[in-house]
Amino acid sequence: MPDTAILDVDGTLVDSNYQHALAWYRAFRRFGTTLPIWHLHRAVGMGGDQLVTHVAGEQAEAEYGDDVRAAHGEEFDALIDEVAAFPDAQRLLAGLREDGLRVVLATSGSSGTAEHLLGLVDGRTYADDVVTSADVEASKPAPDLVELALQRAGATDAILVGDSVWDGRAGVAAGVPFLAVRTGGFSDDELTEAGARHVVESLSELLELVRGQGRSAA
Repeated sequence: MPDTAILDVDGTLVDSNYQHALAWYRAFRRFGTTLPIWHLHRAVGMGGDQLVTHVAGEQAEAEYGDDVRAAHGEEFDALIDEVAAFPDAQRLLAGLREDGLRVVLATSGSSGTAEHLLGLVDGRTYADDVVTSADVEASKPAPDLVELALQRAGATDAILVGDSVWDGRAGVAAGVPFLAVRTGGFSDDELTEAGARHVVESLSELLELVRGQGRSAA
């Protein structure tokens, strides 16, 4: 059994990836740029500091990167009441704590947005710590968030739980095993190629996987 679980929030504990994709679509439209929503969805989970260049290029980042990030925040705030927690999110958090794991929530989102979403799963009750994009130099897929979570938890044997390829790449870069859930809309193949050791359909299935690994190692 690992001693620490580092969990992503957007798309993993709360069902927010499609709202983020739509918010980015609307934000870019403010600046005369129309991007395919499917392409934006594939970038969700990547921090805004890297997403603009990834989806629209370096010129867009130079011309209006900070402004489009601010616009995304405004557009997402308009949709945030439509975001709901996955029904088994609290069961996962409670189960990990019951099994003696430290829990750190690591999100590429802003601290304000993170607090609202954490409230949907009572995250502050279960988490030993929370790290956001405001705490690091670079967000996912850079390993900074995962490395900070490890440091704060004093972890010696951690796992990373996430829903996107960007979570996987961050985990691989930080040397932390990545367990993926399909709740963000990414395929098994995409998640496996990004480094996932296991891909599951739900958070309940993931909890059983972690517990099963602990029993097999005993």
